[in-house]
Amino acid sequence: MPTLLIADDHPLFREALRGAVARVLPDAQLREADSVEALYTLVEAEPDADLLLLDLNMPGAQGFSALVHLRALHPQLPIVVVSAREEPTVMRRALDHGAVGFIPKSADAATLGEAITRVLDGDRWAPSVALSAPAAHADEHDAAQRLRDLTPQQFRVLQMLGAGLLNKQIGYELGVSEATVKAHVTAILRKLGASNRTQAVLIAGRLALDPGAIVPPPEEAD
Repeated sequence: MPTLLIADDHPLFREALRGAVARVLPDAQLREADSVEALYTLVEAEPDADLLLLDLNMPGAQGFSALVHLRALHPQLPIVVVSAREEPTVMRRALDHGAVGFIPKSADAATLGEAITRVLDGDRWAPSVALSAPAAHADEHDAAQRLRDLTPQQFRVLQMLGAGLLNKQIGYELGVSEATVKAHVTAILRKLGASNRTQAVLIAGRLALDPGAIVPPPEEAD
């Protein structure tokens, strides 16, 4: 009896995925998450899950960062990206960063079923246009390699830095002291090889869907 994890912040699309999975795998156990924080908790609770269906635009994630980090923490878990971003370059980047498949959200139920079945059988699946698109840039792979070293809590802090939150705000959101946040920031800078939080956010921003749209965070003593 396979266990599938669904990570998407849109209830209607989670419902659509449940229906598609039920048609091809009626005995499958489904577990869901609606944010990256909930997803990390879910993956820890389901270490033997057979497949994760991951939306790229989950709250708490930026582009391919969650995909890269989850692949580092749980290399045994196959991940299929399910996204409304259907540009061939986005599909190819997802595959290059460790996804075993890419399913456009516009796909019909039959295509969803075929893709899920193929991946569970050990194959990869993506629209053919993804394979002819340009590969991910070397600087993306470099950023991904650095990001893999972060702990889950450091990853959350980095995403909050990217959202423009200050140390005090991050501490409030995570329920920790400002001193603890500063310690996390120091560790993040060291692991990413960054000299300040702006540089750290820009390094992580290489994995964004639209890297040129990344806005540096406000300056603050680290």
